[in-house]
Amino acid sequence: MFDFEGKVALVTGASRGIGRAIAVELARGKASVVLNYAGNETAAKEALDLVQKAGAARARLARFDVGDGAACAVAVEATVEEWGGLHVLVNNAGISVDQLLMRLKDEDWNRQLQVNLSGAFHLMKAAARPMMKQRGGSIVNLTSVVGEMGNAGQAAYAATKAGLIGLTKSVARELASRNVRVNAVAPGYIDTDMTAALPEAAKAKMQELIPLARLGSAEDVARAVAFLASDLASYVTGEVLRVNGGMYM
Repeated sequence: MFDFEGKVALVTGASRGIGRAIAVELARGKASVVLNYAGNETAAKEALDLVQKAGAARARLARFDVGDGAACAVAVEATVEEWGGLHVLVNNAGISVDQLLMRLKDEDWNRQLQVNLSGAFHLMKAAARPMMKQRGGSIVNLTSVVGEMGNAGQAAYAATKAGLIGLTKSVARELASRNVRVNAVAPGYIDTDMTAALPEAAKAKMQELIPLARLGSAEDVARAVAFLASDLASYVTGEVLRVNGGMYM
């Protein structure tokens, strides 16, 4: 278990899947957790209940669109004002609209950029000031194996995730002098609601690409995020931690 006692964390896209698992993992370490969600209130309330049961010092929901810079700034400001600081930011919220380049609509390209890349930018920008002022903090961005190796039909998604790696490394250099660390976690194929809907034949084909011969779990990713967010990784910044079963090395 990682120790987050006395720490305040904000996790985006926390209502389901990887985001929910991350919020629960931080709660196990006694963090105070703000769970962001976009619209699924039922799932968000379920996640909040799990976080409270896991042992969070405090927990609450925050509904806002990460693609809205003003809303991100308000969310961070409200967290700092209410709970006295922000020590951990996890940029997990993301969407994928899969389509071949020639058929990809401009609005689908722009929306993925807005949520996956600009969303992280907005929140990092908002969180930088309070973290620098308190001379400490950890930001973890969720990128993807697709951002490193590409994937047919996911040009927009891959571009946003590759961009997030560059953003991570650049901001890590900017904030290091104030003891604010910025890292990324790059999951591979993870067993979530999205992959659960795939045909068994498709899952089997995916597993053929993975040396460990299985899909990862949301908890596998959550533990990697918690490590980077914790003081155990106090000398780690600007890194991309791959959680992909060896699919991309």
